[in-house]
Amino acid sequence: MVTDLGRGNHRRPFADPSLVGLVRMPETGGSPAVALLRRLLIALGALVAAALVVYAGGDGYVDNNSDTPISLGDAFYYATVSLSTTGYGDIVPVTPEARLLTTIVITPLRLLFLIVLVGTTVELLTERSRQAVRIERWRSRVRNHTVVVGYGTKGRAAVETLLGDGAEPSDIVVVDTDRAQLDAASALGLVTVTGNATRSSVLRIAGLQQAAAIIVATNRDDTAVLVTLTARELAPEVRIVASVRESENVHLLRQSGANSVIVSAETAGRLLGMATTTPNIVEVVEDLLTPEAGFAISERPVEESEVGGSPRHLADIVLGVVRGDDLYRVDASAVDALERGDRLLYIRKVTLPDED
Repeated sequence: MVTDLGRGNHRRPFADPSLVGLVRMPETGGSPAVALLRRLLIALGALVAAALVVYAGGDGYVDNNSDTPISLGDAFYYATVSLSTTGYGDIVPVTPEARLLTTIVITPLRLLFLIVLVGTTVELLTERSRQAVRIERWRSRVRNHTVVVGYGTKGRAAVETLLGDGAEPSDIVVVDTDRAQLDAASALGLVTVTGNATRSSVLRIAGLQQAAAIIVATNRDDTAVLVTLTARELAPEVRIVASVRESENVHLLRQSGANSVIVSAETAGRLLGMATTTPNIVEVVEDLLTPEAGFAISERPVEESEVGGSPRHLADIVLGVVRGDDLYRVDASAVDALERGDRLLYIRKVTLPDED
């Protein structure tokens, strides 16, 4: 049963194991394979060390089944049965020196071997519980994040833009049904949710009711409409940005509750048409839409020294002014004089690390 996230301020005292497998938290350390290999090398190192110790002190050990001296193979055999606590008793220390060596060297190595073996087993058995606790801790803390539905070409570009604008990976949740896409998102440190976003339970798991925005970047327009309807019903105040392939479906997204609708096919078509006659304009547009280098469109609050002045006379190249819920072009008479609380849409230069 899926618990409802954010319904009231009650605390969930127990982790929900049913979420493990649906929600995937980014790895905080190395990969499990690397950790397992490291422990295996430690165990092998303890085994080799014990065998060399026994072989070096071979005169103090007796093989009850043979009269020949302890060979290197016998030493490894003794180390194996000793560290694994099997202890067949066919090879035993008989001299005081060998027994002392077993006490101060072999016994600590045996404990190290067992700790590595038992620790790995216990960790594997408790991994599901630990994941459930991490998921519940994340769900209780996540606020004002962005949910990205669909991690295809559009969703991936949207995430890259958010990260390029300074968003933290922990503030982005990706919802998809494709395991490969989710693995790619998880590699960037993003929290991922496996499921169909047209289902309200999946969006609840993604924390939509506490989110600041949701980006609908599905491959089908009808799916985008269903996701938008579900999202608006669950979170009446969340900002919904949706992408559609055909312009004739824009009004469906608007009626479903989307705040902004991007027509991907028409936008790409316009750029293709412009590129045939004015390719330089396309390069500038691409530059503005790429946050990693060159110029980028950004938003900032009006500074106190700018209040009362015209946005056209600022040092920054201002494109528009956001006042309340309304957006004005820079040449609109309503924003000839800037007011406190206004926000400026302007062009900023992106500085690369090697340019500092």
